[in-house]
Amino acid sequence: MIPLSVLDLSPVPSGSVGSDALRNSVDLARRVEALGYRRYWLAEHHSTPGLASSAPEVMIGHIASATSSIRVGSGGIMLPNHSPLRIAETFRVLEALHPGRIDLGIGRAPGGTPAAAYALRRSAEAMEADLPSLLAEMSAYVHGGLPEGHPLAQVRALPDDVPLPPVWILGSTTDSAALAASLGTGYAFAHHLGPRRAAEAMALYRDEFQPSPGLAEPRSILTVSAFCAETEEEARALAWPLALSVARMRSGQAADLSPPDEAAAYPYTPGQQRQLERFWRAQIVGDPSQVSDRLRALAEETSADELMLMTTTWDHAARCRSYELLAELAAQAGRSGAARG
Repeated sequence: MIPLSVLDLSPVPSGSVGSDALRNSVDLARRVEALGYRRYWLAEHHSTPGLASSAPEVMIGHIASATSSIRVGSGGIMLPNHSPLRIAETFRVLEALHPGRIDLGIGRAPGGTPAAAYALRRSAEAMEADLPSLLAEMSAYVHGGLPEGHPLAQVRALPDDVPLPPVWILGSTTDSAALAASLGTGYAFAHHLGPRRAAEAMALYRDEFQPSPGLAEPRSILTVSAFCAETEEEARALAWPLALSVARMRSGQAADLSPPDEAAAYPYTPGQQRQLERFWRAQIVGDPSQVSDRLRALAEETSADELMLMTTTWDHAARCRSYELLAELAAQAGRSGAARG
């Protein structure tokens, strides 16, 4: 099994509050570090009921302080929501405080409704800012590159005695793959959002990759929504809360995480039933053997260097157990490989 990492959206189960979800994220990070996971990335969502992941840069610093070795990063910072200078400064500060342990994953989606995006950006001009130009501006504050005479040419992202952490472009299309390849950054593909395009996008990224000062060879992560339990039935129960949340969200309703029995028994409309069909196709659900087989097949199909797992469910203990089982699978695969070698 290839290296495993975690993507955390800080889900808020019904009956709890956002501060509970944030404490659960810290607890989960400590647990998966002990299990041998490589990275722990925090997502960015705004004004999204059911998710407390509104400030990943704050959580990155806190979780890095609460752990000792696991890499911690953004999955991702939605750069159009922010000033490129502010992000460069923030992540240089994080790198200075936690050297060699910070990742800067960057995406272009708003991470919320159009109204939330406008509230963050505050102008129509900012709403239309494109990711490549924002990335170029951020790089200029770190490496220079703005032409002489430009009003921002003398601006630098401080502290400047540390590098900007490794940059990863996040996406679920071939456009994002092409951008990451042209810039010579790492690439993380969201399989849970675009499962049919995963292999094509990952192949395009590898084929078109241009080496950069920060990265000599392509490095790719496949982000997968996975639910693992002792039995397939238990694993499917873990996925039902997210299924209902997605169906509600896409119908314009509140998207909190309900208990599994309530989510399974919910009276889904015909339109929501069609959403469910697409949802289940994008999930990896099953007992350890089933999940192991599907993850191995996905890794081979996409040639991913790493799998980043997202388990979003109502019960925190069951969520932790899913990651524990997945780590045991990776350890068993490692021992089997060593024995064959």
